[in-house]
Amino acid sequence: GLALEEVRDFLMAIEDLPSIQVKGLMTMAALHSDAQASRPVFRKLAELRSTLLEDSFKNVQLDYLSMGMSQDFEVAIEEGANIVRIGSALFT
Repeated sequence: GLALEEVRDFLMAIEDLPSIQVKGLMTMAALHSDAQASRPVFRKLAELRSTLLEDSFKNVQLDYLSMGMSQDFEVAIEEGANIVRIGSALFT
């Protein structure tokens, strides 16, 4: 994983590695009983994705924004997620 401020440098570093294809970004917020507590984390990643899309990195599409799990996936979708992980909601 990377800190938000490290992502741009990472994407620039992999431009010379054509075998690596970045398809999107993913984050996991801390586990909270209140799903709204995850919103700032999701919003920051969505904003970073929007900013990065303005640049043109080789080997990078950023089609996917994976964030949210069973306890907060609704908030993640509201903030732009197009992939969520809902395993425990299915199996408990």
